Amino acid sequence: MSFDAPVKDMLFNIEHLSRWSEVAGLDKYDGLELSDAGAVLEEFGRFCAEEIAPLNASGDADASHFQDGKVQLAGGFAQAYQKFVEMGWQSLPHPSAFGGQDLPRAVAASATEMLNAANLSFALCPLLTDGAIEALLTAGSDATKATYLDNLVSGKWTGTMNLTEPQAGSDLALVRSRAEPQADGTYKVSGTKIFITYGEHDMSENIVHLVLARTPDAPAGVKGISLFLVPKFMVGDDGALGARNAVHCQSVEHKLGIKASPTAVLQFEGATGFLIGEENAGLTYMFEMMNSARYAVGLQGIAVGERAYQQALAFAKERVQSAPVDGSSRDAVTIVHHPDVRRMLMRMRVLTEGARGMAAFAAGCQDLARNAGSPEAQAEAKALSEFLTPLVKGFSTENGVEVASLGVQVHGGMGFIEETGAAQHYRDARILPIYEGTTAIQANDLVGRKTLRDGGKTARALAARIAETEAELAAGSAAAQAVAPRLAVARQAFEEVVAHLLSLDKAEMPAAFGAGVPYLMLAGNLVSGWQMARGLLAAEAALARGEDPEFMTAKVASARFYADHVLCETEVQRSRCVSGAESLAAALL
Repeated sequence: MSFDAPVKDMLFNIEHLSRWSEVAGLDKYDGLELSDAGAVLEEFGRFCAEEIAPLNASGDADASHFQDGKVQLAGGFAQAYQKFVEMGWQSLPHPSAFGGQDLPRAVAASATEMLNAANLSFALCPLLTDGAIEALLTAGSDATKATYLDNLVSGKWTGTMNLTEPQAGSDLALVRSRAEPQADGTYKVSGTKIFITYGEHDMSENIVHLVLARTPDAPAGVKGISLFLVPKFMVGDDGALGARNAVHCQSVEHKLGIKASPTAVLQFEGATGFLIGEENAGLTYMFEMMNSARYAVGLQGIAVGERAYQQALAFAKERVQSAPVDGSSRDAVTIVHHPDVRRMLMRMRVLTEGARGMAAFAAGCQDLARNAGSPEAQAEAKALSEFLTPLVKGFSTENGVEVASLGVQVHGGMGFIEETGAAQHYRDARILPIYEGTTAIQANDLVGRKTLRDGGKTARALAARIAETEAELAAGSAAAQAVAPRLAVARQAFEEVVAHLLSLDKAEMPAAFGAGVPYLMLAGNLVSGWQMARGLLAAEAALARGEDPEFMTAKVASARFYADHVLCETEVQRSRCVSGAESLAAALL
């Protein structure tokens, strides 16, 4: 089915939810207008719809595979990628010093969502390249940046992240890959890495692998991990590509979904590598890439939800079945008129819109964390940004699976048939709560690093912001006043869980982390609902000015539905967090 990029909703979020007035006022973005962002997103939306989306179903059927020692990509991918590079789409958020367009992160996030909604398998290649760029900007030497960044920012070269090994999944303390120092300052990198997205392909001239490995004298555990850049082809002093490096693809995985994306097993056989930053600090640097990727995976959850919703809505408007329950017609009607189909479609819509709003707010915080005018403002934005990252990743991807599943349900038996395409979204979505850190890993981060470590300071500051919005709602229209108490109850549930977590002593930490995923889902629900409420206020102000009545009325309706049907679930999560520890500990498994 065709794809229509939700540019209008994205621009609404950028203007009203992403702290746009603060971001646009930064020196970095001097002269940038919202209309400029709109022009970029409209054009990219057309590109995604016309060039990338048509390859989604065909790529699923014609999966990438390993044959005769070479990765064979799905038909049309290489040609589409060349157009992607020629039009400069990889460069949107990256520094102009390396050929980037330096656009705000909320704009870049919208573009990332569009590309992933069009074709999740295709979009994974630029996603990993973005992460590699972030890591090199953070820790690369001037010489490394000069050698690699221009070509990565243009998309002429692509990047990968090499963490996982057969014996070392999420526990990176078990990494065994070795890096032997050489007299010329390089290292010989050896080991096996698995689950490497776009670890081998021929869409780009070169692949820049960022690899975690240990030097001979490194201490045990995560404190002994270093980060190395290992190019597929060596790069000369003049920038020209030279000999093939000693890194080779052994196979690509056969997967449930994202079948067109080659997930490679790579063997490093004494490959020439270059140390990034300092020895034994690799995990710190890799976290820059991982955090970028985790946020982007959250956008993938929103993207697949949007694609599944569009398809389900179109089907519901065409599929004729059964007379309406209110007796208004004796004839069968399209299923969009049936109450439960409407419930499912609205849930799909608001889960996607709410997560999109949360991602937009987080993107604005990311920009302000780096560029705000004072250290205090930067610190406040950084704390919020870091708190929101596991929510964007965990909540959005779990919802992406639910929305895709609802899409199958709306189609009924036809949804279980591959030819309709609904099943592909469900299969593709299922990896999202797993890779780049499972939902439990995001929850552990939220509990340990983001809540307990600062004594709940950031969580309570977030709750205080939400309470301010409740006051605005209570003073507003009938719709706003209906949402206000729902938001207040959800915020109070969040504060109760934060207080509960802080009250636990060291011996009770299993209870704290056992409550992690429900806490994450509660927090993500609350923040998404908050953004829906902020959107309601903005939409009603726009309606008062006579702006786009159909769109703004729909935004108000979405916020009402979210408050009545989704925010109320925070009470269930509160109960699980506060009262569920004893039964969890007593479970016999």
